[in-house]
Amino acid sequence: MLPVLVVHGGAGFIPKERVQMSCAGVQAAVRGGYSKLQGQGSAMDAVVEAVTLLENDHHYNAGLGSVLNAKGEVEMDAIVMDGRYLASGAVSAVRKVANPIQLARLVMDKTSHLCLTGEGASQFARSMGVPEVPEESLITEYARMRWKKNLAADANPVECQMGKMGTVGAVAVDAEGNIACATSTGGLLNKMEGRVGDTACIGCGGYADNRVGAVSSTGEGEAIMKVTLARLILFHMEQGCSAEAAADEALAYMKDRVGGLGGVLVVDHQGEWSVRFSSLQMAWAAAQQQTLHYGLNTGEHFTQNIDDPY
Repeated sequence: MLPVLVVHGGAGFIPKERVQMSCAGVQAAVRGGYSKLQGQGSAMDAVVEAVTLLENDHHYNAGLGSVLNAKGEVEMDAIVMDGRYLASGAVSAVRKVANPIQLARLVMDKTSHLCLTGEGASQFARSMGVPEVPEESLITEYARMRWKKNLAADANPVECQMGKMGTVGAVAVDAEGNIACATSTGGLLNKMEGRVGDTACIGCGGYADNRVGAVSSTGEGEAIMKVTLARLILFHMEQGCSAEAAADEALAYMKDRVGGLGGVLVVDHQGEWSVRFSSLQMAWAAAQQQTLHYGLNTGEHFTQNIDDPY
């Protein structure tokens, strides 16, 4: 069953004209990350590679293509977690960095802290030799259009959020049985400056523990934080639930208790995995035993040989 990698491109509603590229992007990311696992790379190497590829794809709300805050600026959050030692690194409200997920890994590997935010994260990035990129290079015309549309006096905030391509993430178990997760986002469309959502918060946007499994979350950030969604799912797994049952129970609780919708990737320590979401859609892909799995709508699960062309 090992190794295995599962990737998502965010929970929510995907406009029809962006569906094809959303599905293609997660498949490309899972192929890229899985190649790391096939080359004896670690679970952490695989999830960071997969999320980096998604950050570089302008169809997602992470890295290039991130949504804009109320001032029309990009502020990004990201987290990684290594299930071997419960080591984790995160950045929040970070600017002018092309790949926040790689900076989050540096926080984990090079500091004794779990999260750096804002200007402190930027200073750390510079000290690590991470290139600073112009903010304009991260802003797409699509993101700017939606920002302007949401500023209008008659804007419907619910409708504006619906076109949002969400948070991206990945979970993996490598050939050694080590587990990791990674999650990255541009956050909430037209959010207040300085707003930090679930992604950078350990136990919310992601969690990994070799003794149980790993989760990467996406959806309504404030709701995910209120129920600590990622850790809640692993708690249910510790009580004997399967990955799928644990995800369903936690998502149902979040919807019932705080009215929140979202989606999750879950994998257990044996490589059993599940993709579950309460939102309308979630683009996802997985790679295991040379098979590519993928889907978008509830109940969809397509497969093909991972070496077959797109």
